[in-house]
Amino acid sequence: MDYRVVKYNSSYYDQWNRFVENSKNGTFLFHRDFMEYHQDRFDDFSLLVYRVQKLVAVFPANIVDNGVYSHQGLTYGGLVFEATISGDKVFHVFKTLINYLKEAKIEKLVVKQIPEFYCTQPNFEVPYEVSKYDYKLKREMVLAINYDKELVIHKSKLKSKRRGDKFDFKIKENDSFAIFWNNVLQPKLKERYGASPVHTLAEIEYLKVLFPNNIKQYNIYLKEEVLAGITVFDTGRVIKSQYGATTKQGEKLRALDYLFLFLIEKSKKEGRQFFSMGTVTDKSEMGFNEGLLKQKEELGCNIHIQDTFSLHLA
Repeated sequence: MDYRVVKYNSSYYDQWNRFVENSKNGTFLFHRDFMEYHQDRFDDFSLLVYRVQKLVAVFPANIVDNGVYSHQGLTYGGLVFEATISGDKVFHVFKTLINYLKEAKIEKLVVKQIPEFYCTQPNFEVPYEVSKYDYKLKREMVLAINYDKELVIHKSKLKSKRRGDKFDFKIKENDSFAIFWNNVLQPKLKERYGASPVHTLAEIEYLKVLFPNNIKQYNIYLKEEVLAGITVFDTGRVIKSQYGATTKQGEKLRALDYLFLFLIEKSKKEGRQFFSMGTVTDKSEMGFNEGLLKQKEELGCNIHIQDTFSLHLA
């Protein structure tokens, strides 16, 4: 079988995007417009894998020194496959990719898998292929609600909901991100962690223009005062809370809990499969933020796994 690897350039833009749209494990994060909004920060090394003339896989990636990584500007990555790919083809794709990287004198390959709940079909072929090589595994917890299972919300969160019902809260979907970024998110991150959002206000507003149906902002107000907000990434089957933050007044009124419960119920009614709240990884001895884990579990989430494989190729 004639498999070959081609390094991405802009002439493949349309083909890449069409492929991702019809793949079994791609989302809008792999669209070239999303990947390239911060192209000044990454040296792109994305690859396309063909069988004869047919595109069967793509790998969103960047290069650092002699290492190729699942694109480090994205929450998840890995190889993206055509919807009907079979296990034997994945074997040839992966082997061809490894040989291509070795010939290019690449010494390290890092593959950050997309969590399984984003995939329209099972997506375990790459972990199997990786097991044949010299590799290290990093495993992280991803918290998500599976709407096929019974939704269990902790009584403390339900109490916050009942309490919030007594206030005249208003929840709005906003086209502008400015009030949330400037009045809630940035001050909260700076105060608590001395950090800034991954996306600047200009970047998230630019991405909203490019992906108006995928990136959404919900704020909760008491009268005209914003109390909390959640930025949502919508991939169709999965709703992901990308950012969530509250003001001090909102914290007293449990406004963020109220907003989360609203969006969880809204997503359920819309027929979504999952509601993801992301990882809880930190640098503590346990490797995760205990308070954040508890918070997300009390909102109905269960633990899913995201694997990152580091392969030594030299």
